Amino acid sequence: MTNLFKIAARNLMRYKRRTLLTLGLIVIGVVFVAVFVGVTDSFKNMMIGQITDSYIGHLQIHRKGYLAAIDTLPLNMNLKLRAYGRVESILKETPGVESYSPRIKLGGMFSNFTETTSIRLNGVDPEKEVWTAPLLMSRVLDGEKAIRKGKILVPELLARGMKVKVGDPVVVIATNKDGSVNGKQFVVGGILEGVTGPGGRDGYVHLEDAAELLRMEEMEISEIAVRLKDFSLLQPLFKEIEGRLSQEKNPAGQPMFEVHTWEALSPFYNIARMIDLMTVFIKIMLVAIVLVSIMNVMIMAVYERVREIGTIAAMGTPPRRILSLFLVEGLLMGVIGAVLGILLSIGIAFILNASKITFDFGRQTGLLLSARLNPAELLVVAGIVIVVAVVASLQPSFKAARMDPIQALGHV
Repeated sequence: MTNLFKIAARNLMRYKRRTLLTLGLIVIGVVFVAVFVGVTDSFKNMMIGQITDSYIGHLQIHRKGYLAAIDTLPLNMNLKLRAYGRVESILKETPGVESYSPRIKLGGMFSNFTETTSIRLNGVDPEKEVWTAPLLMSRVLDGEKAIRKGKILVPELLARGMKVKVGDPVVVIATNKDGSVNGKQFVVGGILEGVTGPGGRDGYVHLEDAAELLRMEEMEISEIAVRLKDFSLLQPLFKEIEGRLSQEKNPAGQPMFEVHTWEALSPFYNIARMIDLMTVFIKIMLVAIVLVSIMNVMIMAVYERVREIGTIAAMGTPPRRILSLFLVEGLLMGVIGAVLGILLSIGIAFILNASKITFDFGRQTGLLLSARLNPAELLVVAGIVIVVAVVASLQPSFKAARMDPIQALGHV
C-alpha cells in the first residue's frame, strides 16, 4: 500500500504545473467556504446574542395559549402566583438555567398631558431582568440605566414623537382584565433605543408599578424569560423544561404551560435560516470546484498515460491495482488541498481578527468583525473535499482499469 502512495505521488509530481493549478483551485474553494462560514456564523451568533440578551431571553414560558394571542396582550391568560411558583421551582432544579425573569406585559395609553398614544409595557423585576437580558441597560440612550419604582423607560420612537425627555412627568392609562380603567403617573427615567422585531417599541416599568396600574389584588405573571448557562444546549434544555412542565395539568386535565425558544419568538430566525441556506449553497459551489478540477486532471492523466497503462497491464498488473493507483492520486489531491486550505483559512481568520475590522448593526456602531472557525465545521469541509476528490477520480480510474493492453500499447 505504501508503494501505491509513492507511485501516485510521483505521478502527480510528473505534471507539476497542472497539479499545482488543481491544488490551487481546491485550496481557494476550501478557504472561501471556511472563512465565509466562520464570518457568517460569528455575525449570526452576534445578532442572535443581541436579540436574546436585549429583551427576548433564550426561552420563554407562558400559560398555554398565551402566545397565540400575544398581539392583544391578554390579561386573562396571566399566570397566578401558585402557577408561577411551580415554574420557578422547576427552573431552580434545572442545572442548565442561569437566570429567569417574571414579566407583566400590558397595553395602555401614554400621555404627556397634551398628546396621547398607545404603548406596550413590560413590568419587570429589575434585578432578575438584568441577569436574564444583560444587554437591556445598554439600550438606554439617555437617562439612568436602571428600572426604578415610579419611573418608566420610554422607547425612542415614542419619546421622539411625543417630545418627551428624561425627567418629564407622564401618565399611563390601562384597562385591567375586569374592564375598569386606571391611570398612574410616572417620571421618564430613560430613553430606550429600539431593536429589530417585537419588543422594539416596548417600554419598561417596575413589576410592582405594573401590578398597581392593573389593580392586581394578587401578582400575576404574563411570561417568564429564561437565560441558559450554555446557549449551545438550547434544544436539550428546551426539551427538558418542556417535558417537566407538560406534566403540570389544569383542572380540565390540559397542559398548563407552553415553552418556546427564541426562534419561535423572533422574526430574525428566518434571517438566520437564510444565512444557513447561503452556507449550504457555498458548500455546493466547493463540491463543484473540487469535482470539476480533479475530474479534469484525472481524465487528462488517463489520456496522456494510455501507453503506460497498457505497459503495466501487459506486465500482469491486475485492473484492481490500476484502479487503486488512480483513486489514490485523486485521494492525495483531495487531502493535500484540504490540509493546505484549512491551514490558510486559519491564517486568514487570524489576520482578520487581528485587523479589528468594525461594522455597524442597526443603531450599534463599532462592532468587531470576528472570524471564528469551528473545528467541527473545518473537519466537515475537509471531509467533503476528500470524498468528492475520490468520487471525481472514479470514472477516469474505471476507464484506465478497463483498457485493453494491446490497444493501449498501440495508442499514439
